[in-house]
Amino acid sequence: MRKTKPKARIILPDPKFNEVLVTKFVNNLMYDGKKNGSFTIFYEAIDEVSNKTNENGLDVWKKALENVTPQVEVRSRRVGGATFQIPQEIRQSRKTSMAMKWMIGYARKRNDKSMARKLANEIVAAYKEEGGAFKKKEDTHRMAEANKAFSHFRFR
Repeated sequence: MRKTKPKARIILPDPKFNEVLVTKFVNNLMYDGKKNGSFTIFYEAIDEVSNKTNENGLDVWKKALENVTPQVEVRSRRVGGATFQIPQEIRQSRKTSMAMKWMIGYARKRNDKSMARKLANEIVAAYKEEGGAFKKKEDTHRMAEANKAFSHFRFR
C-alpha cells in the first residue's frame, strides 16, 4: 500500500457514564450532527430499560450489545469464474461497530412512539437473545457455518 494508515481518532467518554463505548454508540445513533439529541435518546432508553428490567440499564445494554456481536462473517471472493462466500473472523473494532449498527437499525424499524422507546425495546429484546439484531447475528453465523467448506480459499 502506498498511503500510510490513518491515525485512530480519540473518542472521549460520555458525560453521564464515563464510557467510550457509549459515545461510539451515540455517534452511530446521531443524525445531522445532532449529538445532544442522540445522547438524550440514549439516556432515556437506558432509563426505560432499567425500569423494565429492574437492573442497571447500562449493564443490560452492554450485555445486549455482547449478545448481538458477531464472531464470523462471510466475504465474497472470486476463485476462477465462480464467486464463493468465504467465512472469516472479524476484528474487534468491526465486531462492535456491526453490533451497534444492527441494534440501531432494527430499533429504527420498530413500531413505537419515540426513538428512545424503540431503542429501549430493542435493547431488552437483545438482552433476552431475541429481536431483529440478534436474529441478524444468528443468520450471519448460520451463513458462515453453511459455507465452512470454502474456508480453504481464504489463504489463496
